[in-house]
Amino acid sequence: MLTKIIRFWVPVVAWAVLIFTFSSEALPATSRFYWKDFVVKKSAHLIEYSVFATLIYRAFINSGVEKKKSVLYAFLLAVFYGATDEFHQSFTPGREPTLRDLFFDTIGAGFASYYIWKLLPKAPKRLKILAEKLQLT
Repeated sequence: MLTKIIRFWVPVVAWAVLIFTFSSEALPATSRFYWKDFVVKKSAHLIEYSVFATLIYRAFINSGVEKKKSVLYAFLLAVFYGATDEFHQSFTPGREPTLRDLFFDTIGAGFASYYIWKLLPKAPKRLKILAEKLQLT
């Protein structure tokens, strides 16, 4: 049981710490091309919360929680963490909380949740094999 907790929940905590660490740093100077800066930063939000929701789902599903609940809990927990992370940024010099960032966090978590719930079961065999190896099914 302890091995299972370490194997599946430690990556969730590690990813949360990584997100917290990134959001604790002052923002670097923005590029002269606002749209490039915007695309890079918002893509990072999408990716980090998509990975986060996937890790949370993986932890729940391998803890014996049924798939539907695991997907829902993963989505809700990732969005909740995104909201608390935005709040945390209000205390970080040079940072400010924005609903736009939370929106992109939510879209990232939502994409991962939708993919796991609706698209993964219909995925080609090679992707299903990969999902099994990653213990997502």
